[in-house]
Amino acid sequence: MTTGEFDPRRAVVTGADSGIGRAIAAALAEAGMDVGITWHTDESGAEGTAEEVRRHGRKAVIAPLDTTDPLESGRVVDELAGELGGLDVFVNNAGTGDNAPILEMTWEQWRHTVSADLDGAFLCIQSAARRMVTAGRGGRIIAITSVHEHQPRVGASAYVAAKHGLGGLVKTAALELGQYAITANSVAPGEIATPMTGQTDEDPHDEPRPGVPLGRPGDAREIASVVAFLASPAASYVTGASWVVDGGMLQMGPHGGSHIINDDWREG
Repeated sequence: MTTGEFDPRRAVVTGADSGIGRAIAAALAEAGMDVGITWHTDESGAEGTAEEVRRHGRKAVIAPLDTTDPLESGRVVDELAGELGGLDVFVNNAGTGDNAPILEMTWEQWRHTVSADLDGAFLCIQSAARRMVTAGRGGRIIAITSVHEHQPRVGASAYVAAKHGLGGLVKTAALELGQYAITANSVAPGEIATPMTGQTDEDPHDEPRPGVPLGRPGDAREIASVVAFLASPAASYVTGASWVVDGGMLQMGPHGGSHIINDDWREG
């Protein structure tokens, strides 16, 4: 298979009822793909995303998905791919986070986050990869991780561990699936204006963030544009990479360390 043969026409995006997932679904539709959309609690949001996909002249199908029920996760991806007639691009975007200090986090909180963000992700990615290998047309696997794939945060041990694990899973997938012309990459957002960060429908350009070099949160469409590139034929030689999209946040570590003047950071 030559790299020029890859022509993505069908994608599945998990957690696409709002925020980053919705922006990704729209960007892939604009790039000419039919899109399968999953939702967990917001069916009407998923319907809204589907309408946005259809406005681009593409087919949209939706299904509920709870990634804390891992054995159902792969089945849902496979069913959506069947409705679309195949699968060229899979974007693992669904996730959650339970915040508590290590000394206070319960086993139930830990398992909820790791199950949703890592166990379910594994089975979704596995299902998508099997579809792509069987079809023999190559493919793209993209996981939305976080800057916390790379650096920790106080009070987020389960989330950080799951995102580190997801990043490692993607890198291993890149090694194993390359022989089938399937690439696997992560996109690691910083603070993005979405419902998850309590910034639904807010313009991030108006929100100051002095600790971020670009001075503001990101827009979900800024994540989607990177995903759309990685899903495209133009990214045929990109695999096993983690694309940090954070306005420069991660570069502030040493600088922050020398400028933090009290212990407030220890409280999360």
